[in-house]
This record gives sequence, structure tokens and C-alpha cells, in this order.
Amino acid sequence: MIAQEIVRTLLRTEKGTLQEPSRKYLFAVAKEANKIEIRTAVESLYRVKVAKVNTSIAHGKLRRLRTAVGRRPDWKKAVVTLQEGHKIETT
Repeated sequence: MIAQEIVRTLLRTEKGTLQEPSRKYLFAVAKEANKIEIRTAVESLYRVKVAKVNTSIAHGKLRRLRTAVGRRPDWKKAVVTLQEGHKIETT
């Protein structure tokens, strides 16, 4: 997989913005990507050095439309900690 397929988007959430001063950034990533692939993809896309990667799977919520019950898809998120002196410009 290429880097753009692994790292889907930088998550701009309240929790994610509160972690930015400690050099931690939240990403939505491909579900089948492992920590090593996520590390190399972030380093190549944003030209930073990654210190640590933590991942978790967020389960999709149940949704209803009248009588039909559906489910949103499961997705994977990664908390990427950067090395000292590196940061991602978020505008």
C-alpha cells in the first residue's frame, strides 16, 4: 500500500487538539495497516520523525432509518507521537 492509502486523514477533534502540545497527533488509518507501515507513511507524508505509534479499532455505531437497523463500518485510529523538535503544521 502507498502512504496515501494508509493514512486516510488527520483527525481534527477536541481530544486530538488538546494532545498536540505534547507532540501527539490523531490519524484515521487503513484497518489492515500495522504500526510500522503507519510510521513510515507519516514520516514520508509529513516529513517528520515518529517516536511512537499507538493504534486502536473504533467499532461502528448502530444506526436506524425507520425500521431498518444498520451499522457504520469499523475503523482504525492511530495516535502518533513525534520526536522532540518535530511538529505537523495544522491549518
